[in-house]
Amino acid sequence: MAESDNEIVTMKGISKSFPGVQALENVDFTLRRGEIHALVGENGAGKSTLIRILTGAEQPNAGTITVDQQTISIRSPQHAQGLGISTVYQEVNLCLNLTVAENILIGREPMKWGSIDWKTMNARAKQILHGLDVDLDVTQTLGNCSVAIQQMAAIARALEVSSARVLVLDEPTSSLSTHETEQLFGVMRKLKSEGMAIIFITHFLDQVYKVADRITVLRNGKLLGTYATATLPRLELITKMIGRTLTEFDEMAQLKHESGQHIKSEVLLDAKGVGQTGSIEPFDLELHAGEVVGLAGLLGSGRTEMARLLFGLDKPDGGSITMDGKPVRNYSPTGSIERGVALCPEDRKAEGVIADLTVRENIILAMQASLGWFKHLNSQEQYEIAEKYIELLNITTPSGDQPVKNLSGGNQQKVILARWLATNPRLLILDEPTKGIDVGTKAEIQKLVLSLAEEGKSCMFISSELEEVLRISHRIVVLRERKKIAEFGGDVGDRKIMQAIAGSE
Repeated sequence: MAESDNEIVTMKGISKSFPGVQALENVDFTLRRGEIHALVGENGAGKSTLIRILTGAEQPNAGTITVDQQTISIRSPQHAQGLGISTVYQEVNLCLNLTVAENILIGREPMKWGSIDWKTMNARAKQILHGLDVDLDVTQTLGNCSVAIQQMAAIARALEVSSARVLVLDEPTSSLSTHETEQLFGVMRKLKSEGMAIIFITHFLDQVYKVADRITVLRNGKLLGTYATATLPRLELITKMIGRTLTEFDEMAQLKHESGQHIKSEVLLDAKGVGQTGSIEPFDLELHAGEVVGLAGLLGSGRTEMARLLFGLDKPDGGSITMDGKPVRNYSPTGSIERGVALCPEDRKAEGVIADLTVRENIILAMQASLGWFKHLNSQEQYEIAEKYIELLNITTPSGDQPVKNLSGGNQQKVILARWLATNPRLLILDEPTKGIDVGTKAEIQKLVLSLAEEGKSCMFISSELEEVLRISHRIVVLRERKKIAEFGGDVGDRKIMQAIAGSE
């Protein structure tokens, strides 16, 4: 049988754009019967968009989809289910107040004399789970079950509802223990042996190499390639996922060198044994005034979790943090602002800008919070602060009264930076500050970070682009699978960093 005859899904030349964003550009993807196919890439790579197109939640701007060698326009998730394509998302979409059996057979309950035939339903649910090598009491309330059991119930429901031949598992192991993950892998291998085609989306590369037959790599909406897992060394996969920026900024090395002369020897912030169960393992970290410390690692490695702990969005369940040698006791954003710590979050739309407020109102938010709500900035002060940072950061806007939602992504990012710079922070934590913005604005922000360090501020810089981390960091901390695993000087080569990320030091 020809390889093409074994392909259950073929996607060719798939492109999809949203306002201001090319999410996918001419992407090909094939899925074979009886295989586990890992789809990998960093944030913004296009994984979710590709899956949403396959499952009918989005329509492509260009390209074709073939299912069982028939070209089909998948109109909706319901249409996709009718074709045998089913998805289990990271956030399990089930009814926790119902029983396991009710969740598996919801909408397809066996009836008898006009009522649900509970005996038959429970027996059928148990039979479906038995087919997955799962044995449990299906009459128990799902909300009382572990996340792993909920995950199994979601898979069972997906198989039952659509008679699925294609199963998409979106980050299924993110909340599972090692033992539970192995149980899931057992189910996946069993389904594979029965001819099921499985798309496995995960940021845990150890798991990719443990269970996947092939790997497709996306970066910035483009296909990097599809490879047999056994033929793709882990370091090469990391290199493809992270990529390298081709454009170099001549001034950056000089700026980094000059700002490095101003690093203070005394410790500004000292974290010892700080961690949070299920979020990030305990770590030690020192930050100095005048220093840019870059965090390198793949999506899910613990970079954002480290930032949230240091800013007080999350409270550590162990260890200690001191600032200027004084113990930190108030673990909260308000306490951090009072200490001179600022955080620009990764998701500028959900956690950063407030879309319906103006540029001016967004800029003065953090400063107003630091003053307390009983000491209001008057209108003139607000306009002066806004105009100062609009000019300083070269924010493209008709005026400070422009709604921030009307600005480009890059200019919205500058507004968030302006908000925190207005508080005159001593430690600035930047989580993916250049994600999704153009190269020119990216360079401006990188130069700004180095100039802030030269002024004596401490900066923690998080980016999925390794080249960017290397370009501006005086020191680099590497994380892998929610654990700090290495620390390097800023002159380290990218290969050394990638080896650490890949676990092949």
